[in-house]
Amino acid sequence: MNLQIATFAGGCFWCMQPPYDALPGVLKTTVGFTGGHTTNPSYREVCAGGTGHAEAVQIEFDADVIHYKKLLEVFWQNIDPTTRNRQFADAGEHYRTAIFYHSEEQKTLAEKSKQTLAESKKFRRPIVTEITLASEFYLAEAYHQCYYQSNAEHYNRYKVGSGRADFIRENWEK
Repeated sequence: MNLQIATFAGGCFWCMQPPYDALPGVLKTTVGFTGGHTTNPSYREVCAGGTGHAEAVQIEFDADVIHYKKLLEVFWQNIDPTTRNRQFADAGEHYRTAIFYHSEEQKTLAEKSKQTLAESKKFRRPIVTEITLASEFYLAEAYHQCYYQSNAEHYNRYKVGSGRADFIRENWEK
């Protein structure tokens, strides 16, 4: 087994966990906060602003089964990469999109995937997703973990009501 870690911020972390949990080779996903300066922040602190953290999903995967490039592809297809400090109905620095790389190889692949997406002209506006070195990842409270399973009805209403489901359908589903 070739265990590796990937970390992505794509707005609401509830919506970023399900696409990765469905992939063969993904061993575990965890939601939390990263990219800021506050030690061990709570959800309430992050949402209030000022911590510098983004809501994120951390993925443990077997690189012998699934390549990091596939994880990047899934990331891009679940966000609006053209909005800064916002994803759909959610606004604020903690809802920014970011790829937090854990190795130089991940950095190179992330930069290449961003460039490829920009050159594709799929979106009229520039791609503003940041690519930055991974820092300490802090777990969100237990009730946020796998929220899409434990509170499926609320999660589904949120995903549709926020505009994320329509955006994905309009931009990525063929």
